[in-house]
Amino acid sequence: MNRTKRNLNPILIISFLFLILLNSCQALKYKKVDAKEFPPEPDKRIKKNIEEGRGFKFFGGTKKNAGEFDFASSNPLWRASLDTIDFMPLLSVDYGGGVIITDWYDNNQKDNESIKLVIKFLSNDVRADALDIKIFKKKCKNISDCKTSSSESTLNNEIKLAILKKAALYQKQRIKKNTKEYKVITPGEAGRSTTN
Repeated sequence: MNRTKRNLNPILIISFLFLILLNSCQALKYKKVDAKEFPPEPDKRIKKNIEEGRGFKFFGGTKKNAGEFDFASSNPLWRASLDTIDFMPLLSVDYGGGVIITDWYDNNQKDNESIKLVIKFLSNDVRADALDIKIFKKKCKNISDCKTSSSESTLNNEIKLAILKKAALYQKQRIKKNTKEYKVITPGEAGRSTTN
């Protein structure tokens, strides 16, 4: 019987000390909180808690400022690319990754030949080295006998040129839309009324 009392005493002492330590922690103390101070949406509460230093992250959490991306329609190069190849079916479009992949397309001129485009965006600036365009050709003798090859032809340059021309137009329109036009008023016109 003495043995159980001896074993019980150190466990009791350790648990008592543990409770005292927990009680002294500020994070575990009860605080009266007004519900108006915290937004009802969980995402906003999480963001607020992290900003105030109340949250913690495992293994470093999310990426820090991985990059900011504008909405795809505000990028003239992206819009021009989609408009240029709008006749082709799209297989994958990833604005964040900067790639457009079309599905196999044939224009029924040659029954056994189809093409696929892969457009990679290397920059958001409208310039010739901002795009990397690859064209793949597929020739089929029958459904099960097809050969695929990468094609370097004048079609690459024609597509790139068409995209860059449209992108330049879109960029001019955006700049014109964002700038205000001011009318120069001469000193003689300043006193006159503009309404007739």
